[in-house]
Amino acid sequence: MPKTQQSNSKAEPARKNGNASAKLRFQSGFGNEFASEAVEGVLPRGQNSPQNVEHGLYTEQLSGTAFTAPRGVNRRTWFYRLRPSVAHKPFEAISQGNLRSAPFDEVPTPPNQLRWKPIPIPAKPTDFIDGLVTMAGNGATHAHSGVGIHIYVANKSMTDRFFFNADGEMLIVPQQGALLLRTEMGLLDICPGEIAVIQRGIRFRVELKEKQARGYVCENYGPLFRLPDLGPIGANGLANPRDFLAPVAAFEDREGDFQMVTKFQGRLWSASIDHSPLNVVAWHGNYVPYKYDLANFNCINTVSFDHPDPSIYTVLTSPSEIPGTANVDFVIFPPRWMVSEHTFRPPWFHRNFMNEFMGLVRGEYDAKAEGFVPGGASLHNCMAGHGPDSETFEKASKAELKPVYIKDTLAFMFETRFVCQPTKFALESSELDEQYFECWQGLKKKFDGSVG
Repeated sequence: MPKTQQSNSKAEPARKNGNASAKLRFQSGFGNEFASEAVEGVLPRGQNSPQNVEHGLYTEQLSGTAFTAPRGVNRRTWFYRLRPSVAHKPFEAISQGNLRSAPFDEVPTPPNQLRWKPIPIPAKPTDFIDGLVTMAGNGATHAHSGVGIHIYVANKSMTDRFFFNADGEMLIVPQQGALLLRTEMGLLDICPGEIAVIQRGIRFRVELKEKQARGYVCENYGPLFRLPDLGPIGANGLANPRDFLAPVAAFEDREGDFQMVTKFQGRLWSASIDHSPLNVVAWHGNYVPYKYDLANFNCINTVSFDHPDPSIYTVLTSPSEIPGTANVDFVIFPPRWMVSEHTFRPPWFHRNFMNEFMGLVRGEYDAKAEGFVPGGASLHNCMAGHGPDSETFEKASKAELKPVYIKDTLAFMFETRFVCQPTKFALESSELDEQYFECWQGLKKKFDGSVG
């Protein structure tokens, strides 16, 4: 068994959905300069790279941005570890499975509205890496722009296998089954209703806390996720920085025959390593994985009339070089009050410049009466018309407009500026809902022909 140590950092209180482990402790804040040591006195004082580190540890820096990036967006962390990360055998290409990457040009991208049923859990033993199924994506990994959108299905923990993504950071959205993420910086536990972000290059492995797990992954090739500007909202609201939790130092000291897998330039590669790479005894910096309980999101909504744009539900954003046009936004539709007067309350019919990939963690989405189920997904690309189905439209058009609390629901959206190009698997999968278009065919003409 690995030797695991944790620092004495002050524990954060348990969160509303944080039930995967009551023993883990965290540091709070978004983008903070954190410091954590599993062995007291290891962190150097007054410098980053002393000639000799306490207890014979190695110094290593992990840079998540260019050295000369502006201070406000510069991200790096200093490690003090048992062995440096260079100590492994050469990488060799391995099977991709159902994982794909840019360019997403296997098949032509149709302009149709698309929807999928949940991807089933495999019958054979499958861990997080082998269970990644790519649904769509855009952009280019080498140009640091765009996204890959995946669903993971797993029934096996990663024990002697480790992973890091050199192409982008990974936003993980569990839908079924809690996960324990063992990272170089420490441990993060997440369950449905929470998310985690593991940045580019950070090594980790995924343990299942239950027999099966399914969820979604947004692989962000572009600028790191950050909190959106609040503008006229003011200083508070939406996702508050203090509710983001970073791990405390915890290290593994074990040797054996291990496998380290990386995703690099769209392909999977594997290298043999004779020790656990999660061997960081202490660290400090601001390039750190984190978790967030979506129940802490402070919704902003109308208290008068009309339905605001869904951008008011943005949790995290990866900006592009065009102000106001995101590389990708992570948007949620959580439980909330609906109080708007003389207003059609579900999302209106619309066509977008942006492209929307949606998933459902639990409950029902208020724009779809049926067909869009937890674990499933939908894709509405640039200028594809979409909106409430026939049944939802009829019901909402006649509903009494009293205050209503939408509960037991959690939907989300990856909204990106580039068209999401589905993979061959996604378009040929038996989970593709070939009858999705039927949900709007009941929308008949209501115009009575009277003028004046």
